[in-house]
Amino acid sequence: YLLDIVRDRRYWENKRRDVHAKEKKLDAAISDYQTQVDTLSREHKSIINEAKKEAKEILKQTNREIERTIKEIKEVQADKERTKETRRKLEDFKQAALNEDGSENSQIISKIKPRRELKARQQPRVAKAPKADANRPIAVGDNVTLSGSNTVGTVLSLDGKTATVAFGALKTRVDLKRLTRTMRKPDKPQTESTIAKTTGDDARSRQLQFKQEIDVRGMRADEAIQAVTYFIDDAIQFNAHHVRILHGTGTGVLREVIRQYLNTVPGVANFHDEDVRLGGAGITVVNIE
Repeated sequence: YLLDIVRDRRYWENKRRDVHAKEKKLDAAISDYQTQVDTLSREHKSIINEAKKEAKEILKQTNREIERTIKEIKEVQADKERTKETRRKLEDFKQAALNEDGSENSQIISKIKPRRELKARQQPRVAKAPKADANRPIAVGDNVTLSGSNTVGTVLSLDGKTATVAFGALKTRVDLKRLTRTMRKPDKPQTESTIAKTTGDDARSRQLQFKQEIDVRGMRADEAIQAVTYFIDDAIQFNAHHVRILHGTGTGVLREVIRQYLNTVPGVANFHDEDVRLGGAGITVVNIE
């Protein structure tokens, strides 16, 4: 019995030493975490103060830009193009500030617009470009932008829910839902005859180089959709009956987004997986109407 008691005593003494050691480690960890929390709190306050200073500086710069813009508008009251150009530069400046300095500064800069409009109302009337009716359907001759792009194109013709749009020397068919009317003009305004001639030459060159297969493996979803959009437009324009899109299997994301897009294209009759011996689910075969 005495030996058992001695063994039990030693066991519990060891346990007590282990508990004390763990308590010391826990206290040290708590102290370390508290130090980190205090440090992060100080850094957070420092970052907030710095962001506020940067926002104030941006506000000052923007106000200076507004004053300069108003002064230019006063000086060129009768020149519509100069007025539009000045307003466009101001919008570009604001957009650059928004993109560069993040959401907090964006909220501050967005408050500048009412102030700018108030000052503009207080100035002598300046000839303004007529605003497009937002509710009017897109018509032939309208300047438009494609969703996700700032490039301005001109609508050449309409066919149901599809429009033929000239983006510079490139003419393509686009779903009307993806177009937004804009008052901006293309970088190099062209007459319809000039566009047709340039586009015709470009189309003949692209038709000679056109291949009935495109490989988008390794691309991001947005890059793949853009490439497939141009590819399918060319396939429809060049009367290709069958084309193949190589997207691979992978996680299936590319295959899914590409097929969702194909469902929206009027000229596509149907699509399906390639024969398993030729690639299976990694390739989509598209049949053109």
